[in-house]
Formats: sequence, structure tokens, C-alpha cells
Amino acid sequence: MGFDQYHEPPEELSQEIRTFARMITSLIEEAEAISWYEQRMSVEKDKSAKAIMANAQKEEFKHFGMNLEFLLRKKVAWRTELQGILFTKGDIVKRGEAAEKKVD
Repeated sequence: MGFDQYHEPPEELSQEIRTFARMITSLIEEAEAISWYEQRMSVEKDKSAKAIMANAQKEEFKHFGMNLEFLLRKKVAWRTELQGILFTKGDIVKRGEAAEKKVD
């Protein structure tokens, strides 16, 4: 059984890489769901429906964060780079460039 998240033959991939691919796919799906809710809420007129959508979006955001944390625990260099960007102040691009240099 083939899946779109694999770009190499799945049977040739280790279990660790297959799990990693699943988590990347889950991260992408959660990001898409967050965006879909954002779009729906922007046009929804009914306050109750909008509140339900906002609550559902919060769940998707939590899932996004958990997926990201799982991936960052597997990729130390990613964590190091993102620590220089996330939850910081100042120019985002400059912070990103500085963080990238730390990892290179």
C-alpha cells in the first residue's frame, strides 16, 4: 500500500523514517485545518457557530504544537534553529539568519 507522504518506496524506509513522514503529514494536515477554520470564521455570521469553530481551531493548534514538538525532539538541529526564532523579539528574518548560522 503506497501513501503520498512517501517519495521513496515505503518498504525500503525504516520504521523511524516512516513515523517521521507520518508526523510531517500530520503537521501539514493540522496547519491546513487551522487555516480552514480561520477562513470559515472570517465569513461566519452566526456567533454560536463561530464560537464552535474557534474552539475546534484551538484543538487543531494544540495538535500542530504536539506534532511539531515530536519532530523537534527527533531533530536537534531543527530545535536549535527554531529556538533562535520562536518566542523572541526583533526582526524575524534577522533572527532566522542568525539561528541558521548557529546550526551550519
